[in-house]
Formats: sequence, structure tokens, C-alpha cells
Amino acid sequence: MNNSAITNKSCPEPGYLDASVVDVLAPNLKWRLSGVTATVVRLVPIQAKEISIAAVGPNLPFTVPQIRIRDLLFMSKEGPLGARVWHARRNNEMIVGLFLKMFLGKNLRLLFTSASQRRHTWISRLLMGQMEAIVSTSKATAAYLKRDSLVVHHGIDLDGFAPLDDCTPLRTKLGLPKTSLLIGCYGRIRFQKGTDVFVDAMLELLPRYPEVTAVVMGRATAAHESFLQDLNNRVRAAGLKERILFLPEVPVEQMADWYRVLDLFVAPQRWEGFGLTPLEAMACGVPVVATRTGAFEELILEAECGFLVQPANSIEIAEGCAELVRSDSLRRSFSQRARWRVEEDFSINSEANALNDIYRKLLGKTRTEDSEPLRQN
Repeated sequence: MNNSAITNKSCPEPGYLDASVVDVLAPNLKWRLSGVTATVVRLVPIQAKEISIAAVGPNLPFTVPQIRIRDLLFMSKEGPLGARVWHARRNNEMIVGLFLKMFLGKNLRLLFTSASQRRHTWISRLLMGQMEAIVSTSKATAAYLKRDSLVVHHGIDLDGFAPLDDCTPLRTKLGLPKTSLLIGCYGRIRFQKGTDVFVDAMLELLPRYPEVTAVVMGRATAAHESFLQDLNNRVRAAGLKERILFLPEVPVEQMADWYRVLDLFVAPQRWEGFGLTPLEAMACGVPVVATRTGAFEELILEAECGFLVQPANSIEIAEGCAELVRSDSLRRSFSQRARWRVEEDFSINSEANALNDIYRKLLGKTRTEDSEPLRQN
């Protein structure tokens, strides 16, 4: 695959598709990296093997079939098969879809994926009421909705996220300790994500286990910079700044390497919608200690590929980690089971196929009636 360009029979600029050949639009209307962005970047290229889908949004890599944002205004009202599917994953994307349909007359079938586990605001309920179908990412998410939804779990690219037999060369390349037992916590740095709970757990764990190094990797937005600074101050005060490492966010396509080098992953969220990071770690054969929030209880087999603890409980996290730190055989067993769990139930191909089937129903077609998928050369 050529990452620099996507070619099609009609392509307005190098790297972009012509909207007239697209049946499904997957908006990602956010500048900064997020879990939704990661989902779109990984999922759309796989879906495009079976159906004519294109993402639309800023800063998307050209490995993703996509159209320009301005093409939404000028694309034909009808798609190749009549209607197009607009698959939104955020409120602003639902609003844009409604605008395109109601004010610009675009023939769109509106679909929304809900990932949050909380009572929705009135605006979210109003917007979801205008959607023709709703997808939930877990049974727990579906329970918060006021209407029926189809449950489609997120999936993982099993080829991209896979274990390594020897991670020493990769650790050297990434500038990580080669012989330490590495415990990672990845994602946005903020109170909701429980980054402080992870740090508290490591402050308790590391003095007891000198072979352990902890890695916190992610981005703190402006509103959470003081939160990050406080965590750094606490780590320095404990004399552990060389063993609790704070690293910057990396691009989506580099994340698999950062999971592969770990011995253990911690997902310390106080609350979460779905939570993809444990699955990414498990796909790389990394055992997980996670809180009982989001979809984690649906993903992680307790005491088989990880441990589940109560949110905001740093002591439980530390003890779950300690049990795995103490036993090489238990880590190996959990590692094998974690990879198997993702292979069996959480493949990204399964997610792509389930969503494509929903698109077909909305478009009123069967698998054998698909328009030609968009090809990347």
C-alpha cells in the first residue's frame, strides 16, 4: 500500500477520493488525537475492502480512504446507490449530518455510535432521536439509551497489534530500560482517566519492587496541565522521577510498539465509555489490571488475562500489579490468555463486518449488491 496517495477513477487531489463514488461517510471532526480518531483510522481502511466508505476530517493519514471536508458541501445529493450513510460518533458530527440532510438536501441515512455510560444530556437525546439507527459499543452503554440499539464491540487489528518474542531491541529503539519490568498507563492525562490513581499505585509499588519501571504516556490538554504538573511534582518528591516516566503522546500508527514492550498494562479510569486501551494491550499479549468501568468487565476475563478492581482504588491496583510482578509464570499464562481473548472475540475484522452489514441494511442492499469497494494502490 502506498501511504502517499490513494487513487481512484476520479480523484480531485492526490490522496483524496471523489465523493460521488462514496456510499458511506465516516466523519472524524476533531483536530486532536482521541479514541474515536484511533477507531476511524484503523477501521475505515478495513471496511473499505468490502464497501465504498471514506472518512472525512482534519489530519487523517492518507492510509485512510477520505474526502476533503469542503467536499461535503459540494458533493451530489445522491450517492452511487441513492442514499449515503453518515456514520457519526460525536454530537458535532450528528449536527453536521442533520445540516447536510435538512438544509442542503443531501440524501443521507443517519447512524450514530454511542460509547458513553452516563445519562445523556438533552441535546444528545434530541440528536440521537433524529438518527435512523444507533450502535452501542457495549451492553453497559446500551443500557443508558432511551431507544433500541445494536451492540457492536470495538475490535483490534490483530496483525498490527501482536506480541514480540524479544522486545529488547524495540525497547532500545524507544529509549526504554532494557531489563526493567515495564508497567504502562496510556491515554489522555486527566482526572477522569485516573492517571493520578495509577501514579499513586506506582508510588506504593515501586519502592517494594526495584526491578519495576512505570511509563505514563499521553497528552494533557491545557485544562489539565496543572493536573500533570502535580503528578510530576509528587513523583519527584518521592525520588522516583527515573522510574516513573512521563512520555509525550505518539501518533496512532506507532502505538502498537509501545504496548509490545510492556510486561503489564493498567487502565485506571474512574469512568469510561468503552475503553480501547486494554484490548490493544491484550492483543499484544500484555496482561491488564483495569477498573470496573466502561466495557472493561465485558472485555477482561477476571483472573485469566487480568484483574479487575474498583475505580479510584490505588491500593487494589498496586496489589493486582504486585501479584503479576511476583510471578513470571502467572504473567506468561495471562499473556497467552489475553491474546487468545482478543483473537476469539474482538477482532477488528468482526467489527468492520458488523458495521458494514448495518450500512447495507440502511442502504437497502445485500452483500452481493455492494458497489465496488474503494481501492488503495
